[in-house]
Amino acid sequence: MELAFLHPLYERPGPWASVYVDTSRHTEHTPQERQLTARAMARDLAGQGADEKTCQAVRRALEELRHSSEPHGRALFARDGEVVLDPPLARSPQRDWAEWAPLPRVAPLLELAGEDPVCVVAYVDRKGADFELRSALGRDDAGGVTGRQWPVHRTGTVDWSERHFQLRVENTWDHNAAEIADALAVCQEETDADLLILVGDDREQRSVRERLPQRLHDLVVEASRGAGSRLLDEDVERIRAEHVRERAEEELERFLAARSPDDEGRTGAVEGVPALVEAAREHRIDQLLIRPGAADAHREVWIGEDPDQLAVRRTDLKVLGEQNSWAARADDALIRSAVATDAPALAVSLVAETREDAPVGGLGALLRWK
Repeated sequence: MELAFLHPLYERPGPWASVYVDTSRHTEHTPQERQLTARAMARDLAGQGADEKTCQAVRRALEELRHSSEPHGRALFARDGEVVLDPPLARSPQRDWAEWAPLPRVAPLLELAGEDPVCVVAYVDRKGADFELRSALGRDDAGGVTGRQWPVHRTGTVDWSERHFQLRVENTWDHNAAEIADALAVCQEETDADLLILVGDDREQRSVRERLPQRLHDLVVEASRGAGSRLLDEDVERIRAEHVRERAEEELERFLAARSPDDEGRTGAVEGVPALVEAAREHRIDQLLIRPGAADAHREVWIGEDPDQLAVRRTDLKVLGEQNSWAARADDALIRSAVATDAPALAVSLVAETREDAPVGGLGALLRWK
């Protein structure tokens, strides 16, 4: 998950209100239920010591969602009477909750909003293609392309007099496949899609895939459904989920391999809070791996006003010259450091729970070397 969108949360000091709400239920009573949720979240924050202006800002923002048709949920981060960031969620939280803390509680976003691959579904036939943009928030038309319309069908005869016509059909197919591939490449670049799903006849899919730029080949999934067929929502979700799991597996394998020393005796990965804190202070985290809910994720560390002011013990910050310090969760503190150095973060919970050699304590990092 790229974390650049979180920068506004670290441009101002805390404390912060963090709220996660489920918007997946839609009934005739939903507006009233969401108003009650808004009041409950504001009340919870007030009970934790949040100021009145921030509680009311959260309440107003949640009340504005009472008619929302968002399929999963919303997170809100507020301070000093202002909601600074309110990203939609790609998965519903298990419950509605609010927290008042020195740092915004962003770690849950890795699971609830982080791995949401955007897909372009291309419905391909011999005459062209229609593109559809799919994400956790739904579907949108993404244009398409119309190729040559004739000739596209071969004749049934094998008479030599038909050979010229058959070649013209082949040329039409080739031309249209190239146009579809070009348009699909442009669509991917404009939408920054993570996946390209081809739907149609096997030969037509193959022809388009072969003509795509090499850089896109690893993003392509062929869904053989036959000409004119459409993908069901559950088909798209299955393909998206498989992509997320495969990426998590690849990154975890890369992390495990990097734990072994190289020829110079250096390891390319660390795990455990003390080693991660040291790497964060030295700006050496290249990618943060987190298993939300694991033991080290909610371990207490100490933070100062700047992202690299981070320590296992409060006295360590004083040694570093920081006079002001606050206790914070390890996962949120490390994410703040990752945001400051433009490092991504990844939730490995999909695969780590089946791996005994997953990051010890649930926190690990691939390192960059200066």
